[in-house]
Amino acid sequence: MGVSLQKGQGVSLRKEENDLDEIVIGLGWDVAKPKTGLLGGLFGQKPAEYDLDAIAVLLGKNGKMFMPRLENGDVVFYNNLQHSSGCVRLTGDNRTGAGDGDDEQIIVRLNALPPDYDRIVFIVAIYQGAANKQSFGEVENAFIRAVDRRGKELVRFNISGNAGFSAYRSMMFAEVQREGSGWTFRAIGQPHTTDKFVDLLQQFV
Repeated sequence: MGVSLQKGQGVSLRKEENDLDEIVIGLGWDVAKPKTGLLGGLFGQKPAEYDLDAIAVLLGKNGKMFMPRLENGDVVFYNNLQHSSGCVRLTGDNRTGAGDGDDEQIIVRLNALPPDYDRIVFIVAIYQGAANKQSFGEVENAFIRAVDRRGKELVRFNISGNAGFSAYRSMMFAEVQREGSGWTFRAIGQPHTTDKFVDLLQQFV
């Protein structure tokens, strides 16, 4: 089990101690089962499917994207699965959160990332959350973790929704940033009301 972080905390990922040639940023979540009365129980009401999308944003030392566009730009997401550098890629789009373990994975080759890139921010957003009246208030057991190429879990940040998250449909979840010859993983956990991750990209343009 990796280092468990609280919101705002960070931990160094030293390449002398960990294999950072390729790490997996894994995200997982469950959806709370709906509370049902007698009729709901009898007719077997199923929980709604939540489509949480993982997004990676690559930034320079000034905190901005070099290529601030969705097509072949510095944003890796379901319509742009791999960064032009070849160092960051999304393995696919899980639309339900069903099953144990990681629901979505972003593969990052930290040691090979071009030196102009200083930071990668990881965002999670509920696809069409507003239209479907979905929020992080119904999301349980959400986590983001980093696993090195040897399968060693380096760090984990857990967050579960509650009534206080009922207005939020996207989140700046975590980031990795260069630190000397290594990297720092930092838990952010900053929720936002929008379900459109492009709204969160404006600060990086």
